[in-house]
Amino acid sequence: MALVIRGSGLTIQDIVEVARDNRKVELHPDSVAKIKQCRDMLEKKIEAREIMYGVNTGIGELSEVVLTDEQIKDFQKYLIYNHAAGIGEPLPIEFVRAAMLSRINVQAQGNSGGRLAITETLVDMLNKNVTPYVCEKGSVGACGDLSPMSQIALLMLGEGHAYHKGELYEGKEALGRAGIPVPGLKARDGLATINGSNILTGMSAILL
Repeated sequence: MALVIRGSGLTIQDIVEVARDNRKVELHPDSVAKIKQCRDMLEKKIEAREIMYGVNTGIGELSEVVLTDEQIKDFQKYLIYNHAAGIGEPLPIEFVRAAMLSRINVQAQGNSGGRLAITETLVDMLNKNVTPYVCEKGSVGACGDLSPMSQIALLMLGEGHAYHKGELYEGKEALGRAGIPVPGLKARDGLATINGSNILTGMSAILL
């Protein structure tokens, strides 16, 4: 039976069953509705040119810089490029799968503002055994595991690398072999994918 994700109630045992034993995952219909509702609200605010951090502004020291319409399109991609760095051996596949499940659970609360397609792609990757290649070192876990989560987010652009059925491929090929479309990144999608301590959460669950 698939594990139904609704944004709450996720247990360590749930994470282990998905990360290690390949239990299937699906989104609760209520979570689907919440994600859509939040995204609709965000897009209306973008159209109204309301200023929103990390959507139509820069981040960090550039938070006061308001982006043009053209910059908004590219910002999420460059955000991921900027952070997708790491060194060392690849993290164990079960750690990465645990992190992806943790991120899905966050997005299922319906507060992240990303498109439903992003969450559904993460679900498909778990269910079809596409696991991003993530370096074991490169994150401080401060405002989020930004570097390793960005290595996961590269797959949303059809980039990076990922394992599929035990073999390592370029990201686009891994997704293609599993029959998963590349969703791309639009406003807020990148930040909604990386801004959380999901690597630490996933690893902790597995280690415990």
